[in-house]
Amino acid sequence: MTESPDPRLPSARSAPAVPYASYLRVYEPLTAFPEPERTHWADYARRGATPTAQDELRRSLVDLVRVPVVGVPAHESADAFTTEVDGVLLICPWRTRLRGWLALQELVAELPGPVLDAALPSAARRRAAEEYEAWRGRNPNARPWIRTGVWQVPLRWFVLVADEEREYVPGAGLRYRTPMVQARRRLARGLRTLREAEGYGMLAEGLVEVGSWLEEFHPRSMVELDYGGLLHALPADRLASDHSAGDLAAGFAALRAGDRDGAATTYGALADRWREVRERLFAN
Repeated sequence: MTESPDPRLPSARSAPAVPYASYLRVYEPLTAFPEPERTHWADYARRGATPTAQDELRRSLVDLVRVPVVGVPAHESADAFTTEVDGVLLICPWRTRLRGWLALQELVAELPGPVLDAALPSAARRRAAEEYEAWRGRNPNARPWIRTGVWQVPLRWFVLVADEEREYVPGAGLRYRTPMVQARRRLARGLRTLREAEGYGMLAEGLVEVGSWLEEFHPRSMVELDYGGLLHALPADRLASDHSAGDLAAGFAALRAGDRDGAATTYGALADRWREVRERLFAN
């Protein structure tokens, strides 16, 4: 897969230290978008718009800093990440407002009431929920092109990529990029492996959910796993030596070979490493 240079990776000087989040993105070919959206993205790319992940973060924060407090941006973003692969223009819309609604739902499900009230008043949460319900009624098939992992890279994401697709630039970022067809093939194979084993039910459930999401996109899309803001949360030597996709693949290979002990050891070590990162969320 031959790609054009991608200016989206930020420089160490310009990148803010928050949020400590990773991203799973899908870039779809321009032809996958209906009109008038297709024309919008074609014009957008023609203007040479090349926003970075930090641009997205800054614009989102500006949208949220309002009085009265809002739970999600008031308007949907008209921006996207773009790249070109083998002469084909690929688009990854930000859909910041939709992702804000979905993130708020996750927070409501995970955090106790007093913590939620301190971060966002109940009236603002209720208003956001009502707006999302009305919007969803008008857009029943909408889905985000970007998923976020806070203080982690969810282990199930590594199933989609291979170690040889790893791109690490010291001080700039760590990512993987793979064609959609490869991501789906790896996911299906991994799911078969897990279903024939025991003790990996949660990972299998996660793969089913990710697979359902990937099926929504054009088969000539590209999948990107980006460590994002974790660049600022992990030591440089840890990032340089991180081969989590290869480690997970080794665990799956052990399972397929019938080496359950070896698989458990490999997977357990990988899970422990990422658990240590997630636990920093609760550090002072």
